[in-house]
Amino acid sequence: MIYSKIPLAQTVTTLCKTHNVKHIVISPGSRNAPLNIGFTHDDFFKCYSIVDERCAAFFALGIAQQIKAPVAIVCTSGSALLNYYPAIAEAFYSNIPLVVLSADRPKHLIDIGDGQTIKQKNVFGEHVLYNANLKLDLKHSEQGTTESELPIFKSLENKLERFLGLQKDIQTYNESEIHDALTISKLSLGPVHINVPFDEPLYETTDALSINPKPFKIQNRVDKVDALEIKSLIDVWHSAKRKMILVGVMEPHAIEAQWIQEIADDDSIVVFTETTSNLNHKDFFPGIDKMIAPLEEDGFKALQPEVLLTFGGLIVSKKIKAFLRTYKPEHHWHVGLSKANDTFFCLDKHIKLRPNTFLESFLPLVTHHTKSTYKTTWLATRQKRRQLHDVYLQTLPFSDFTVFNTVIKSIPKQSVLQVGNSSAIRYTQLFKVPKSIEVFCNRGTSGIDGSTSTAIGAAIVNEKQTTCITGDLSFFYDSNALWNNYIPNHFRIIVINNEGGGIFRILPGNKNTENFDTYFETKHHLTAKQLCEMYGFEYHSAKNQEELDTQLLGFFEGTTQPKLLEIFTPSRTNDDVLLSYFKAIS
Repeated sequence: MIYSKIPLAQTVTTLCKTHNVKHIVISPGSRNAPLNIGFTHDDFFKCYSIVDERCAAFFALGIAQQIKAPVAIVCTSGSALLNYYPAIAEAFYSNIPLVVLSADRPKHLIDIGDGQTIKQKNVFGEHVLYNANLKLDLKHSEQGTTESELPIFKSLENKLERFLGLQKDIQTYNESEIHDALTISKLSLGPVHINVPFDEPLYETTDALSINPKPFKIQNRVDKVDALEIKSLIDVWHSAKRKMILVGVMEPHAIEAQWIQEIADDDSIVVFTETTSNLNHKDFFPGIDKMIAPLEEDGFKALQPEVLLTFGGLIVSKKIKAFLRTYKPEHHWHVGLSKANDTFFCLDKHIKLRPNTFLESFLPLVTHHTKSTYKTTWLATRQKRRQLHDVYLQTLPFSDFTVFNTVIKSIPKQSVLQVGNSSAIRYTQLFKVPKSIEVFCNRGTSGIDGSTSTAIGAAIVNEKQTTCITGDLSFFYDSNALWNNYIPNHFRIIVINNEGGGIFRILPGNKNTENFDTYFETKHHLTAKQLCEMYGFEYHSAKNQEELDTQLLGFFEGTTQPKLLEIFTPSRTNDDVLLSYFKAIS
């Protein structure tokens, strides 16, 4: 086995192995060479080389999203680290465990004018769960250097370290910080930053470890049910005739079928599910905007819940947010391990349990289902909306709306759908996605950056076929996502190219002006064809319904290359079609 000669590098890689952090996404560099040597020479680790740090971080986020365990990203010093920030913010708000391992210069070489040097300590601020600023291994830094050869300030610093008896504690300190960071990322589900200073020489190796980390106990998260807290909710639940469950981003199979059915059997409960909730039942209410958008004041009052129970992550639908902020429930309880967002400004209880743990503790205490017409009334409304939805589709020209209707129906069952942000996820929410398809979207910060990189990372560790549906701006923004050697042949990208940021045409503003086209919608005439040629994707395109139907016939079949389908839609039609939709289903 080959190791870096630097004890600190050995400590980092050894403890990552102890904590079972297997996937390591490396962006090439020099200062991080000691880490790269350790990770790439140990068969325990699965290493990936991704040049663009922003893509690398989202790629790692996609892996962590799927395996539900920490994934490490490794970079050199300087601005390389800052390119991780968008994915770190996404991981923070989406509760995805990422471990940032940033190589750094020793503190005596910071702010003296050296290249690739910035102030790296705590650089991610409040967007990480833990900052571990490791100490330079002094024995390594002084190896082969006499006291007289050290810079005067470094010599004084090292004398002070020895005088205070700190040098012997550096290894203990570093081990403790690494343990804490990795444990927090795993148990609290989020990003952590471990900053690792290295002095030169950086490339020396050895065939034996010079460290012997102290043993420690690996912690696993255990849900602690507070029986009194659970019982305190029952009286309110029993008395309420209008109870709403709203489910945001949630992993597939998070709730057992028996509890889903128990909820569905209660006529006093309506369950609104987002596409990203991965929660399905014939009596639940997906397509939230179809229900909310056409309502008048009387309808809103009739829908207003007495109790709102929320599961999962962030909500896409702006309409449900506006509704619940205006027609507030008397009680809002959020169930989840991580933070509870007071999205509707009426949160009164955060129950820190997994949704399934809560339901298996709570539902057996529900002694009767409250008599109510709440669910049956809205099921009738849902049926009318769906009929009008189908009628409207028959009248439409080729547009984003008809494309999403066609594409979603074509996605193979038992597969994974990764959806880009902005228009892509909002259109997807309007259509029924088969329950066997697992749906993911970066809704933590809802940015258009990194959607393709995330999808590729996810595809690598999931044996199921993965399809990424994204808009043109999001795709081109993240085009370096295709610059890696790991994309599986069964991976598919569908780009909806309406030549700009089509979502801005839906919002209020002065459309069809040069100012709007340039600075809001960002008009362009780019296509993905040349990118596919460069990166080895099989390219397909369609510009009308007939061509789309033809291209989709074999698009998901096996091949020796990943495939991309670019669908060109008319930018000046899409907004009118969508805005008219909500009037048509009223």
